Amino acid sequence: MLVLSRKKDETIVIGGNIELTVVEVKGDTVKLGISAPREVKIFRGELLEAIRAANIEAAAQAAVDLDALSKKIKPKGK
Repeated sequence: MLVLSRKKDETIVIGGNIELTVVEVKGDTVKLGISAPREVKIFRGELLEAIRAANIEAAAQAAVDLDALSKKIKPKGK
């Protein structure tokens, strides 16, 4: 992990087309402004983790449902 120190109104450029700007520092909270192309998806870390967990849960539920469905549609006696 790269760790950089920045002050208010200073920026960090990533990949030549993503710019992070320190907008405000108040106590232990830092507000960042992000300028990036529209096709770049930006998520807060905790939100991305919640999405991943929900996707894993949905996939597991779908597998269970498919197992139950396949048991129901198998011909009896075979």
